[in-house]
Amino acid sequence: MPGFLRRLISPAAAPTLQRDTVRLRLEDDAEIDVLRVRDPRARRIKLSVDERGVRLTLPPRASLAMGERFLQQHRDWLSTQLRNYQAQNLPPPLVIGESGLLPLRGELLPLRWETGRYARLLLDDDGACMHLPARGTDATVKRTLRDFYEAQTRADVGQWLPRYLPSLPRAPARLRLKVMSSQWGSLAPDGSMALDLALVLGRPSAFEYVLVHELCHLIQANHSPAFWAEVEQRFPAWRAERDYFQLEGRRLKAMLRQLL
Repeated sequence: MPGFLRRLISPAAAPTLQRDTVRLRLEDDAEIDVLRVRDPRARRIKLSVDERGVRLTLPPRASLAMGERFLQQHRDWLSTQLRNYQAQNLPPPLVIGESGLLPLRGELLPLRWETGRYARLLLDDDGACMHLPARGTDATVKRTLRDFYEAQTRADVGQWLPRYLPSLPRAPARLRLKVMSSQWGSLAPDGSMALDLALVLGRPSAFEYVLVHELCHLIQANHSPAFWAEVEQRFPAWRAERDYFQLEGRRLKAMLRQLL
């Protein structure tokens, strides 16, 4: 990989979050635990649901009473969202030592386990093999998975990016790989690009489209007709990939959160 691509990767500092758990009774009398998080970056109260459960995010100035009222007002919505996530067809969670399935580039690869001196995940003709020390833990597995997916993501970006750089005014200033809740990518005013790590779980053409989409923001910092003309010129099949994300995007993000 060219040196400038390696220099694009930089870790992002995370703010300090305050967390606790509250109990909520839904309309059908079922009770659920809600993770309540006070986030210094939040600007409004936000309620989100994924395969891990329910999360209530409070900005610094929101009171606990305001958060409680917000939960009560959205009980019906929560019930619907929880049912939707329960219906998702996710691969079984990985269990150390048990054969499993590893999502990568639109496929589910057979995963086997071997004892090794240090943790690493390798691809081979039979699928994927997780090498894990005898005292390896679930935390070790999650770190190894994240390192693996970041390496695979960098490899894909390194393969595609040189194809598009000649038609751009400049290269991205920096690239960060993140676990995003809703977006697939973003481009900051200073030219820093962020990509969702879940992209490498889906089909490669969809990942490449997102990369092209963000690169075109180096030319047009908006979603005007001129912007979409730049995307069309470089990636004519972008509509099919947008439709793919509408169908599979939620599942891809859920798979990554389950793994990591």
